[in-house]
This record gives sequence, structure tokens and C-alpha cells, in this order.
Amino acid sequence: MLTKKGKYGLKALVDLARLGPGETAFVAEIALRNNIPKKFLDTILLELRNAGMLRSKKGPGGGYSLSHLASEIRIGHAIRVLDGPLAPIRCASRTAFEACEDCADPDTCQVRRAMTDVRDAIASILDTMTLEQFVAVPGAAAIIDEDELEKRVG
Repeated sequence: MLTKKGKYGLKALVDLARLGPGETAFVAEIALRNNIPKKFLDTILLELRNAGMLRSKKGPGGGYSLSHLASEIRIGHAIRVLDGPLAPIRCASRTAFEACEDCADPDTCQVRRAMTDVRDAIASILDTMTLEQFVAVPGAAAIIDEDELEKRVG
């Protein structure tokens, strides 16, 4: 499940993607426009900046802006930065695998196998969806062609 941190981070990225070229926005402005607690947003934007997705400037004319074009920022990457792996359980994660204490053989575990399929389906959508697509269409998943989705998910 997407955490509040992930949700707020995506809202902030959308807000910044809507800025004109060369424009920046202060944390307080983004927080107000999106009904996000400012202190929490400070932490989120810092994480996104440290991950290379945002740039910041201090002083007059300062604030935050995207460090890349919205077409180059993947939603899956943003979620991983803020919320960690996309897998619903640790043993299904590619990047943060941890075997379950109660599992005798992860390779034959039916639960792990099913959750790995879930992880792959989520990743196939979020890793191909750009911030530009996310901003352009309400309900961004609608922009993915049904045939393409079926091909990805299997």
C-alpha cells in the first residue's frame, strides 16, 4: 500500500511538474496547494532532492523544481525512493529480499510466488509510467494501452 509519504511525494512532484520552465516553488506553497503538512513535506522533498529528482535554490527566486524533464522521471522510482520496495512482502522483493522466518524453502513457497507476480505487475506499470503521463491524464493508468498491459502482466 502506498504510504502517506509516497502519496504526498507524488502530489508534490505533480505540483512541480506543472510549473513553467525556470519556475520554482517554495515548500509552503506546495504544501498549501496540496493540503500537505509543511514539516512532513520538507522531509519528503529533501529525500527526492537527495535522490536527484529535484533541485533546490535558497533565497529570492529560490525554492524547488524538477531536476529532470517530467518525461524522464518514472513513478516507480519516486515511490521506491519514498516508500522502499514495491513488493507486498519482503521475500518477494528484488532489492530488499529477506526470507521469512517461518519459511523452510523460499524457492517453492506458493505465497512468495504469488506475491512475486504481484510485484512484477505493479513494477511493469509504475516503472514505465512517467511523471509527464501522470500529470497529463487524470487517472494516469488509463494511458496504458490494454494490450500493452496484458503483455507486461502476462
